[in-house]
Amino acid sequence: MSYTQDTAETLALQALGWLAANDDLLPVFLGSTGASEADLKTQASDPIFLGAVLDFLMMDDAWVIGLCDHLAIPYERIMQARAALPGGEQVHWT
Repeated sequence: MSYTQDTAETLALQALGWLAANDDLLPVFLGSTGASEADLKTQASDPIFLGAVLDFLMMDDAWVIGLCDHLAIPYERIMQARAALPGGEQVHWT
């Protein structure tokens, strides 16, 4: 599946909802990003913030698996969606 920015934002919003409902993981996200619970609401429409949500979740395979199993999507979809958001393009150093 190829993601547009709009479809990637939709998936990232679903990820944000899953993260916000996860009582164990949400404090880890807030602590590592410096975001507040209020920021989750105010920044939810910012594609850069949504990319940061996906970046955070991709730090641990268990988080990716948990989210993807919850959404019933293939595991690679998170990375594909991240690539369609600002800052997600792959850098080629050669």
